[in-house]
Amino acid sequence: MQEQPEAAVEETANNTVNEAVDAVTSMDPNTMLEFLRNSGIDSTLFVNFGKNLIVAILIFYIGRFVVKLVVRGMTKVMDRQQVDQTLQKFVGNLVSMALMVVVIIAAIGALGIQTTSFIAIFGAAGLAVGLALQGSLSNFAAGVLIVLFRPYKVGDYVEAAGIAGSVEEVQILTTVLKTPDNKKIIVPNSQIMDSIITNYSANDTRRVDLTVGVSYSDDLDKVHATLRELVNADERILKDPECLIAVQALADSSVNFVVRPWVASGDYWGVYFDLTEKIKKRFDDEDISFPFPQQDVHLYTVKD
Repeated sequence: MQEQPEAAVEETANNTVNEAVDAVTSMDPNTMLEFLRNSGIDSTLFVNFGKNLIVAILIFYIGRFVVKLVVRGMTKVMDRQQVDQTLQKFVGNLVSMALMVVVIIAAIGALGIQTTSFIAIFGAAGLAVGLALQGSLSNFAAGVLIVLFRPYKVGDYVEAAGIAGSVEEVQILTTVLKTPDNKKIIVPNSQIMDSIITNYSANDTRRVDLTVGVSYSDDLDKVHATLRELVNADERILKDPECLIAVQALADSSVNFVVRPWVASGDYWGVYFDLTEKIKKRFDDEDISFPFPQQDVHLYTVKD
């Protein structure tokens, strides 16, 4: 029973509002200014506010358009640098939000509103967030440097921050490594950038360093020829640069030879293990000895 009167009142109110809006919008500017003048209201305030509002709207839309152009240009640059897609989106959103804050403050200032308080609020909020996320921000900055300067990439075998392993993923805040025994290790990017980075996969070739000790009684020319034959027989060993085989030191119990062949980076460990085994077997066949540590003990008889 009460719904009909309420509906009637609502319909009447809507009709009244619509009629008022139509009456205002149907006024020409001169009639509206005359109305404002007769009502005692300063029309200059409305005119200036209207101008400021138009300027603020233009600043907002033009600024938003410029921000999109800037973010799009940054994305293209990062694409050419082969930056990770995740980092591209994160940096793009971060820059977009920062620039939009500037645009909004400029638009508010165009309305005649003092923006000093807004800037102070944003500054205080930024300082608080920066202090709370100090560690994360340093990891993020290090991640950006890693992506830009590319000291390593996915698939490289590296040693950094005391950890050695293959790079599985370079994330915004961390780098994921897989150790040779198949352990997954997540290292903060800031720790990696603060340490010495050794990238074993950066170059196409690597040098295998072997030290072989033989007895002082062995024929050095025969040892040299045997080592050279073993090196030449392995097709994985590169001819250029030539493998170095030389006497390194006359040690306490042995004459030490160095064997330094060059191989492709992917063949490093295969050549290292295979060549070590072949040297042992071949030396046994050639009666070339591997001396054990020796000491000469001299006994003197003291007569009474």
